[in-house]
Amino acid sequence: MDQRGWVPATAGNISIRLQDDAGGAGRIAITRSGGHKGFLDPRSVIEVDLDGRALDPGARPSAETLLHCQIYRIFPDAGAVLHGHSVAGTVLSMAEPAGRIALAGYELFKAFAGQRTHDTTLALPLFANDQDIGRLARAVAPHLPDCPMGYYIRGHGAYVWAPDMDAALARLEALEFLLDCELARRHITAPKLEITP
Repeated sequence: MDQRGWVPATAGNISIRLQDDAGGAGRIAITRSGGHKGFLDPRSVIEVDLDGRALDPGARPSAETLLHCQIYRIFPDAGAVLHGHSVAGTVLSMAEPAGRIALAGYELFKAFAGQRTHDTTLALPLFANDQDIGRLARAVAPHLPDCPMGYYIRGHGAYVWAPDMDAALARLEALEFLLDCELARRHITAPKLEITP
C-alpha cells in the first residue's frame, strides 16, 4: 500500500481479526494511530476488542478503529480490513454528485466476491466525511451488506475487507485500478475548453 502511494504520511490503517485460544474472534490487531504505514514494526500494531478498546490501556488505536470493528461484527467471515487513500479515489469521490460511483463493463469486477462477468454495473457507495467516527459508522452500517467492492468516504479513502489479508489487498488493488480507469475515462471524455484569442 505504501509503495503504491495509498497510505501517504500517516494516512490509512490496516487490521486483521485474531483468533483466541478457544477459537473465538473477539480481538483485532490494528495499526496504531499516527504511524507511517511504510515503516511498520511490531510496536506499530496494537490489539483492540470488537468495541475498539485497546487491550493495553496505554495504547492509542487509530481514530477509525470503529469502522474496522463494525465490518468485523457485520461480516463474520471478514479476516482483514484495509483503509487506503488514493489520488483517483479522493478526486472521484469529491467530484461525483451522486451517492455512488457507478462502474460499468470492467473485466476486473471478477476480483470481487460473487462477480462473474464484466457485463454489469457495480456501485461504489460514497459517504460524507465526518470527524465523529461513531456518527459516520452509524451512517455506513445500513449500507454495508450492499457494498460488494467496499465503500469510499468522500475526500478521504476506501474501505475494503476479505477473509484474509491477501484477498483484502487484491480487492483494494482491483478497486484502485478501477478508480484509476474511471478517472482516466472521465478525463478523456470531458468536453474540451476552447480558448479563443
